[in-house]
Amino acid sequence: MSSLEISSSCFNQETKLPSSPPLAEGSAFEPLGKDKSEVEEKAKDIIKFTAEKLSVDEVSQLVISPLCGAISLFVGTTRNNFEGKKVISLEYEAYLPMAENEVRKICSDIRQKWPVRHIAVFHRLGLVPVSEASVIIAVSSAHRAASLEAVSYAIDALKARVPIWKKELYEESSSSWKRNKECFWATND
Repeated sequence: MSSLEISSSCFNQETKLPSSPPLAEGSAFEPLGKDKSEVEEKAKDIIKFTAEKLSVDEVSQLVISPLCGAISLFVGTTRNNFEGKKVISLEYEAYLPMAENEVRKICSDIRQKWPVRHIAVFHRLGLVPVSEASVIIAVSSAHRAASLEAVSYAIDALKARVPIWKKELYEESSSSWKRNKECFWATND
């Protein structure tokens, strides 16, 4: 895990949402002939573990809400060095049933601590080359303080509680799996 970016984007009630395909029954938005500003919106927790490249735009779009004035993001990427060694990529493995369950608990914890609308937690599995995202967390809320605090809490809790292991692959042909003694998710920070 290498870099930290936390940003807050402001949206007002007049922000137009991107066009999207027709909604399926039971989706988060169910317009019933109402203006978008009147739509009752269900809170969403979107959790994904994937071997595919992560997209900041895709994840941030998932948490947009006309009820919110802030979207905060954490994007963790692979950096090219650790303790003087040249890193060429990271490799992640997870025990998925437990990992998904722990992330759901983290989302629940966030909802009890802060008034947030939507939460998205995406984590990459497999090889992650230098500069690509390993994890993206996005949270929307009415005001920036709640989403910024929730994102910070989410990455700290993910690192401490979710069973994800990271292997650093070095240019010198050596590699090592990392695991902190008190947490599942290890970092080279």
